[in-house]
Amino acid sequence: MPAHHGHSHAPQAGHGRAFAIGIALNLGFVVIEAGYGFWADSMALLSDAGHNLSDVLGLAIAWGAALLSRRSPTERFTYGLRSSSILAALFNALLLLVAVGGIVWESIERLIEPAPVAAVTVMIVAGIGIIVNGFTAFLFMHGHSDLNIRGAFLHMVADAAVSLGVVLGGLAILWTGADWIDPVLSLVIAAVIVWGTWSLLKQSLTLSLHGVPRGIAVPDVRRALERMPGVARVHHLHVWAVSTTEAALTAHLVMPDGHPGDRFLAQAQQDLKDRFGIEHATLQIEIHRPEADGHGPECPLEQHEHSHEGHIHGGHHPHGEASHLSPQ
Repeated sequence: MPAHHGHSHAPQAGHGRAFAIGIALNLGFVVIEAGYGFWADSMALLSDAGHNLSDVLGLAIAWGAALLSRRSPTERFTYGLRSSSILAALFNALLLLVAVGGIVWESIERLIEPAPVAAVTVMIVAGIGIIVNGFTAFLFMHGHSDLNIRGAFLHMVADAAVSLGVVLGGLAILWTGADWIDPVLSLVIAAVIVWGTWSLLKQSLTLSLHGVPRGIAVPDVRRALERMPGVARVHHLHVWAVSTTEAALTAHLVMPDGHPGDRFLAQAQQDLKDRFGIEHATLQIEIHRPEADGHGPECPLEQHEHSHEGHIHGGHHPHGEASHLSPQ
């Protein structure tokens, strides 16, 4: 007896204006910073310009993914294109690591052959960078539940901090005349980028492989389902990410005392949403005794050698009724 409890899953309007302003500001600053980096012969400015350029590309990719995630579901893409936000986060992390490789390579060459640096120019340009990156970060202060938005915010904050480091480095060069400070500072910038990117890379890779989103503990979800009235056992439990902001769940609930009715399913869905942030829940009710479980304890996804025969996801279970909760 299927039961559908509808609620809206439409993505938020997004940060369209923030993305547009951030891209425009940072692209303009990249041109200025790279130009003065060549003129001042500063590896720190050039490496920061390369980092900012990767962030511009990252913002553009994240914006595109945000727009794609608002596309309505189709018969081919039944979840719409929500998962494009996961791919964008993963690509952004990889893009930043590639930029780091270029920065490290150039910095090592500059350490081997130091060159004079126009410290005052470096300080002025980097000071502008603090303003540009700080303002862009302010535009993304809200919406951190979205991995893309949080990634954009953290990147801009890191850029502002890096620009501050470049200012301090220019001041140190001005005081000491030690040109080696510039490439060393560039290596520090590379380390900061890797440190800030690693978490984003791990999370986006986990989500792209249908891993459980951060903040959701499967044992806690299982216990919550098992404690619901009438539930004797929970099996075939799966949790994965639909997008960087939405999670989905499927589970089989063994309820020997009979089908609990639509109200139970609606309450279960609401509890999963309130406690764990799981918005797409599909629950299958099975009417049979745990000791006479004809399903077997394992899911075919967990035991590849098992046959799919007898694993019924709809209609009637051979031992009784089956019901689904599939929010639209």
